[in-house]
Amino acid sequence: MSARAQAAPAAAEAAPRQRPLRQRSLFGEILDWMLVPLLLVWPVAIGITFLVAQAIATQPFDQGLQRRLGVLAEWVASSGSTLPRAAPGASAPGEDLLTQLRSANGRVLAGDPRLPPAPRGLWPRDDTTHLRDAEVGGQRMRIAWRWVQPAHGPQEMVQVAEGLQQRSQLARNIVRGVILPQFVIVPISILLVWFGLGQGIIPLDELQARIRRRRPDDLSPIDQREAPEEIAPLVDSINGLLERLEQSIVTRKRFIADAAHQLKTPLAGLRMQAELAQRQTDPDELRTSLRQIEVSVVRTTRMVNQLLALARAENHAALAQRSPVRLDLRQPVREALQELAPMALAKSLDLEFDAPEHALCVWGNVMLLQELAKNLLDNAIAYTPAGGRIVVRLRQLGEHVMLAVEDTGLGIAQAEREMVFRPFYRVLGTGHDGSGLGLCIVQEIARQHAAAVSLDDNPMCSDPSHPGLVVRVHLPGAPAPEPDPG
Repeated sequence: MSARAQAAPAAAEAAPRQRPLRQRSLFGEILDWMLVPLLLVWPVAIGITFLVAQAIATQPFDQGLQRRLGVLAEWVASSGSTLPRAAPGASAPGEDLLTQLRSANGRVLAGDPRLPPAPRGLWPRDDTTHLRDAEVGGQRMRIAWRWVQPAHGPQEMVQVAEGLQQRSQLARNIVRGVILPQFVIVPISILLVWFGLGQGIIPLDELQARIRRRRPDDLSPIDQREAPEEIAPLVDSINGLLERLEQSIVTRKRFIADAAHQLKTPLAGLRMQAELAQRQTDPDELRTSLRQIEVSVVRTTRMVNQLLALARAENHAALAQRSPVRLDLRQPVREALQELAPMALAKSLDLEFDAPEHALCVWGNVMLLQELAKNLLDNAIAYTPAGGRIVVRLRQLGEHVMLAVEDTGLGIAQAEREMVFRPFYRVLGTGHDGSGLGLCIVQEIARQHAAAVSLDDNPMCSDPSHPGLVVRVHLPGAPAPEPDPG
């Protein structure tokens, strides 16, 4: 077994297993966010209901206890330090109603001695009725007490105590009466919510059905009036995607049609030259035919490369606009110069690079900006006669960075300066058989970088027959970030 075959299982085991993505349900998400808080709040609501029920149940029992205390207080005030044999009022079954009479010094004068005295801090010597809870004989009881002034003698404390079982039972009955219906209401509410959500997402299902019924080639925008208002932003994003997709398809179709049209002629010429070379018997004529085939191959290759460059420029539009990189423009321009310098030397052209020593930063794509500079230089070299001069300048102009390519060639007439940016448009009478794509590529890349392209005569040229050309590209600058004061 080979080393590669042995390493494959190990690599597969070492690679982390990716968890499969679980498709999320909008219906389920909404249902969860509605029902989970409801189910969490329900126990809290039960606890609050029980506390409210206890408060409600306590009030009438306290009022009854205070009335009994008032009856006892009137008895003591009129009869002296004694209590009636039977406590006023009736106690609940199984509960005791305890009474007690104490002197001012805390001594039990009458009644049940198990009732504890009121705390000393709660001994205001007035006839106000007070309530408290206390433990009496292992049972929690509610005690009402007050001071009474008998007809003869000092003040005395009267207390009446009652068990809390009846109060708790009433509170439980109230809670039971409130909660039990909820065991029917809550499931019905959940079913109604389920049904309501199902009805609410019907417009989404209808929109999905309309999209599914579309023809594969139908990229027209979706009518937002057919969609719910809440998903209008989503529909708008889908329409934007459809528009970009349609533009991409149109661009691709145009590229294929242009490429097929432009390649047809040179390929037909190559075929004819090859057939002519096959019929040659003279070695000199055969070499001449082969040289012609070589020239045609070079031209065709250059056209194919420029077609591919144009396709790359159009396909990288989204990347250049959404993910720009801060870069020094001198770098891609210098690389383009190094690549095309042999062509300039072959024509005995004076090639000059004029750029400042400091960085000239812009936002963009390095590959596309290098392609832009290469096409400008390629055009300048192609249309400048032997012995001419080409200057590549880089300058910082305010908030913009300027790339200028100046040549001493034939120039472009004022009437044709807008048309040369069209694909495959060639200026006649130049003696150069180009593809007509160079400036089109430059314009496309400049558009993606929010740059402006201008064509002017070269002021350094004095020969009217060779006015020269200056191509300027103004790109938005990317100033260096301010240093962090920390």
